[in-house]
Amino acid sequence: MTDSRPTPRLRHGRTALALSFFVQGAMFALLVTRIPALQDRYGISDALLPAFLAAVPVLAGAGSVGTEYLVKRVRPSQVLRWVQPVVSLALLAAGSGTALWQAAVALGVFGLTVGALDASMNMLGVSLQRAYGRSIMLGFHAAYSLGGITGASAAWAGAHVDLPLPMLYAPVVALLVPVALIASRWFVDRRDMAPPEAEGPRAVADAPVSMKPLLPLCLVMAFTYIGDSTVSNWSAKYVEDVLHGSEQLATLPYNLYMVTTLLGRSFGDLGVRRFGAVAVVRAGTLLAAGGFVVVATAPGPYMGMLGFLLLGLGLCVLVPQTFAAAGRLFPGASDAAVARLNIFNYVGFLVGSPLVGALGGAWSYRGAMLVPMALVLATMLYARSFAPVPARYGDGHERPSTVDVG
Repeated sequence: MTDSRPTPRLRHGRTALALSFFVQGAMFALLVTRIPALQDRYGISDALLPAFLAAVPVLAGAGSVGTEYLVKRVRPSQVLRWVQPVVSLALLAAGSGTALWQAAVALGVFGLTVGALDASMNMLGVSLQRAYGRSIMLGFHAAYSLGGITGASAAWAGAHVDLPLPMLYAPVVALLVPVALIASRWFVDRRDMAPPEAEGPRAVADAPVSMKPLLPLCLVMAFTYIGDSTVSNWSAKYVEDVLHGSEQLATLPYNLYMVTTLLGRSFGDLGVRRFGAVAVVRAGTLLAAGGFVVVATAPGPYMGMLGFLLLGLGLCVLVPQTFAAAGRLFPGASDAAVARLNIFNYVGFLVGSPLVGALGGAWSYRGAMLVPMALVLATMLYARSFAPVPARYGDGHERPSTVDVG
C-alpha cells in the first residue's frame, strides 16, 4: 500500500472474515455447552465420553495438518468457504441422530473440518494483517469470542426451556450458514494481495517452514490452550467444590472469562499498535499468571471470580499474537506456518483438562491450578519471538519494523 489507508477490497475482506470467526465461535460454543445433552441423547456412558471428546481435537489436528498441504493447490479462502458449512451441518447432525454410530460420524466430521476451518481462518487473518501493516488480528478473535458468547447464550436459553437439540441447532444453522456463505464472496487471500513481481503464484506454498524457529510459538500456543481448557473444563467444579460456591455461582466463572476475553481482544489491537506485540504478550502473560494465583489462593467464590476475570484479560491476547508472530517469522510461507502452529491449539486442549483433573485428584485442585500458571508464565521466556521483523507487505513496499507491531 502506498498510503496507510486500506483499500475497499481489504476492508470488505476484513469484515467478511470477522463474520466467519463469529459464526465459528457460535457453532463451537453450541457444541461444547451442550455436551451433557448429547451424552443423554445417545446414551454415552461416563467411561466412553472422554474418548468421544478426545477424538474431536485429535481429528482437528489431522485436519489442520491436511490443510497445510491442501492450500498448496486450493486457496485458503476456498477451503474456508466450503468447510464452514460442513462444520455447521456436522453440528446439526450430531444433535439430530439417534444411534451411537451417528454421533461418532458427526463428531468425526466436525473434528476434521473444524481443524481445516481454524487453520484457514487464521491464514486469512495473518495475510490481511500483513496487508494492513498494523495489528488487526485480535479483532478477528474478538469476533470469535462474541460468537462464543452468543452461542453459549442460545444454548442456555434452549436448555432453560428444554428445547430438543435439533430444534436448537436447526434455526441457528439455517441462519448462520447463509451468512457465512454470502460473506465468503469477499474473502481476500494473500495471493490476491501480492504483486506478480514480488511473489510468484506459488511462492506461499513453496517456501519452506523450519520447525526450529517456530517451536517457541508452538509451545506458547500449547501452554495458552492448557490454561484456556483449565478454565472451560474446571472452573465450575472449582468454584462449587473447592470454593464452596452455590450451583448458580458456579455457572459464572466461564461467562466472566468469555466476556473479559471479548473485552481484551476488542481493545488489544490498540495496545499492540501503541506498545508493540512483545509488551502486550508480556502483560497478558503476567495477568494470566496472576489470575491463576488468585484462583489458587482465593478464600471464597467471589475472589475466585476475580481470578477468572484476570485469566480472561491475560490469556485473550496470546493466541492471536502467536498466529501473527508466525506470519511475520515466515512471510513467504505464512499459510504453512499457521497450519502447523494451529496443531498445538489441540495439543493444549488435549493436555490441559486431564492434567488438571489428575493433579486435582491425586494432590489438590488448588495446587493443580499452579501448574497451568507455571506453563503460561513460561511464555515470558519466549516473548522475544513476538518481536517485529523487517517484512514486505502485499503492496511490495518495505515498511520499517517499528510499524510492524501486529
